[in-house]
Amino acid sequence: MNDPYETLGVDRSATDDEIKRAYRDLARRHHPDSNPGDPHAEERFKEIGAAYEVLRDPERRRRFDRFGDTGGGGGPAGGDPFSGFGDLFDAFFGGDPFGARGRAGGPVRGDDAETVIELSLTEAAFGATHTLAARLPVECPRCTGNGCEPGTFPSRCDACGGQGEVRQMRRSILGQMMTSAPCGACSGTGRRILTACRDCRGDGRVMSARTIDVDVPAGVDDGTRLRLNGRGAAAPRGGPPGDLYVTIRVAPHPGFERRGDDLVTTLHLGIAQAVLGTELPVEGLDATHEVTVPAGTQPGQMFRVKGAGIPSLRSRGRGDLLVRVEIEIPAHLDDHEAELFHRLAEHRGETVAPPSKGVFARLRSAFQ
Repeated sequence: MNDPYETLGVDRSATDDEIKRAYRDLARRHHPDSNPGDPHAEERFKEIGAAYEVLRDPERRRRFDRFGDTGGGGGPAGGDPFSGFGDLFDAFFGGDPFGARGRAGGPVRGDDAETVIELSLTEAAFGATHTLAARLPVECPRCTGNGCEPGTFPSRCDACGGQGEVRQMRRSILGQMMTSAPCGACSGTGRRILTACRDCRGDGRVMSARTIDVDVPAGVDDGTRLRLNGRGAAAPRGGPPGDLYVTIRVAPHPGFERRGDDLVTTLHLGIAQAVLGTELPVEGLDATHEVTVPAGTQPGQMFRVKGAGIPSLRSRGRGDLLVRVEIEIPAHLDDHEAELFHRLAEHRGETVAPPSKGVFARLRSAFQ
């Protein structure tokens, strides 16, 4: 047959979408129904279809690129008579008559994989690149994933005719019914391997240890699940790989408690500071903030530092830093401190335990 690239008018580096667009355009223009007076239209139309059948099949296209051989069949007539029907229908009516069903015998998708990584609160808040080690099936380097020993190629499954499924007519109480099931001979791929790759034994993949960089976005929380498209297990015989799911675990932080996008920290105050007020530095997750403590601050009272919390994962902005006050009561006082507290209690009319002898003597002399 002629060079399929020249027939469709595309470069050898053309993508699948470019090849499909070229085929649709040429099929519309050269279809016999669109050219009733042209005796060569039907021949030209068949040539276009045959070229497309070569380039739409990755194995036949690779074989032609390497050896100039189309790999058997001169177009749809040489194989499945309906193999290009969906694209032909799309060329004329703008859609696949079988919808999402797609073509039978397509490549099987690889399995999804899942792992867990642990981050510090700072990494979870501001994002990080985490490198993890995984052992997963990868494309076999010897056969580049097709499962065949180099120099050989898959052949169309003779059990299902390359469809990847077998159909049977069954009788039931409702009459005859057509049922379909994946072809057991080719595992639903539509292709059979005659000479299996010695490294992967026809599977198209081998186990391998590899490192994967996970870009963790800012604002993730404990239990967040990230999906990395196409980073899971390789599929058998060149199908699309699965996805990798990464579950985030955030290690506890000794100085902060997380509440959504807010952070809670504790500020320890002495009695005098709580009573008289003060201004103190408070350490946030990424900066130091000055917090004004008014006179008469009570235990458990909260102060809010706007925008000093966790960056929001799904929107702009950050949460707040909540500063919770704890007032430290001294467990031990020296004589001078005890004297001052007893004077304060006497001034406020508060009943307290009597002072020690030394303190009592100083108090008595002070008021004489």
